[in-house]
Amino acid sequence: MQEVPNSFPNKWLVMTGIGLGVFMSTLDGSIVNISLPTLVDIFHTDLATIQWVVLSYILVNASLMLTIARLGDMRGKKKLYLTGLILFTGGSLLCGNSPNVYWLIGFRALQGLGATMMAALGTAIITENFPPSERGRALGLIGSIVSIGIAIGPPLGGILIGFTGWRSIFLVNVPVGIVTTWVVSRYVPATAPKNKQQRFDLSGALILLLTLGSYAFGMTMGQNLGFGVSTILALLGAAGVGLVTFVLVELRQTDPMVDLRLFRNPLFSINLLMGFLVFMALGGTFILPFFLQLVQGYTIEQVGLLLMVQPVIVGLLAPISGSLSDRFGSRVISLVGLAIVVAGCLYMSTLTAAVTTLGFGLRLAVFGVGMAIFQSPNNSAIMGAAPHHKLGIASGLIALSRTLGQTSGLPLMGALFTAQVLAVSLLPHGSDVTNAPATALVSGVNDTYRMAAWVMLVSTLLAALALWLDYRNTEKIRNTEGVKENKNTEKMKQDESVEGM
Repeated sequence: MQEVPNSFPNKWLVMTGIGLGVFMSTLDGSIVNISLPTLVDIFHTDLATIQWVVLSYILVNASLMLTIARLGDMRGKKKLYLTGLILFTGGSLLCGNSPNVYWLIGFRALQGLGATMMAALGTAIITENFPPSERGRALGLIGSIVSIGIAIGPPLGGILIGFTGWRSIFLVNVPVGIVTTWVVSRYVPATAPKNKQQRFDLSGALILLLTLGSYAFGMTMGQNLGFGVSTILALLGAAGVGLVTFVLVELRQTDPMVDLRLFRNPLFSINLLMGFLVFMALGGTFILPFFLQLVQGYTIEQVGLLLMVQPVIVGLLAPISGSLSDRFGSRVISLVGLAIVVAGCLYMSTLTAAVTTLGFGLRLAVFGVGMAIFQSPNNSAIMGAAPHHKLGIASGLIALSRTLGQTSGLPLMGALFTAQVLAVSLLPHGSDVTNAPATALVSGVNDTYRMAAWVMLVSTLLAALALWLDYRNTEKIRNTEGVKENKNTEKMKQDESVEGM
């Protein structure tokens, strides 16, 4: 990868523009989630309908992430990022003026398209504008911004809804979006596309859209309908067939949507898989409000404040872990982070009905420390393993692994939690778990986090494998350089002997 000179004058202004875009998109997601009960009342609708306010956003995100990342490599990242900013800002304005729930769902899809453009290309733009010696620190700052957006979303959403109404949770993005658009257009350099002569892989894009759309739709709807329903099985089956078809088509393409040669690098593939597994395990976080409200009796405002512990810690520590990865290597730091996350999951699995606020906060803090130490070094390792002309697609793959991990983990952990609660409480299948006794809910939380610990252990073993592979590759390079140096030394001695004669 080519190194951007340290004298590049606008790298921190670039960070400001990209960081503001990241902040908006993460803030929006956490604000909207806490507003769903309010929206049900305001629009006189039901849970099955209102969940599409979130689903329409997620489905667009998962389905188009890699398509946009590919276009960024081909057509230039700045132009597409700016387009995403404008769509997101305009979509926010439209969401805030929606006349009914169906218009809101449609405008959320438009907003999701803009957010997808920013998520797919933001990491690549940061990587291009910071030298490798500062990449971990820069990506750590982006990780902090994500955590801050997630952390302040619930309390800010509650304040905005309480004082100014539900429309303000969308309209708050508009002034920030205008400022961000000016900063990006003014200070982010328009780097020349690396693949001007390549054609866009339309067939690959369509197959990928149908494949990821079927997968995301099946996994999200399976939470409500059940994964044994024929419709859900058909969607997941179609996703599997689509994946095989996509690989076969891409192998024959001259200019493929996803260059599968990237995955010949085992370190690149392992780090992506690690990220997927981590966000899959994070799906268990959504059960914590049930524990806090139904078992411990906290109010929704208190729950929002307690759940801020993890993202706040990630926000504070992510830049530090990024800097440490620049100094000591990303693989060692990410391995340490994953080991702490495993400990955090096991600690969370010891929750009881009598746990104090401090005890709950400490458990969540350990989990947060591990996530902070792992995430930015892992992202740095992925971007460092990608060729310079493939940074867009690498950035898109990071964002996609996160989205698919959450899409998979939430229903998996939710199904495990529900099954354990129903089994302990002896309630029939299909019963509402909120009616279960506290002991059953505690057992469900404990079991879910034990499963999350196993998932994280697999990711930790993969991190150890990546560290070993990296060490082996480094030794091979050193040995090769040593052989070359010895040959050069011998040649110099022979030349000196000839001259002496």
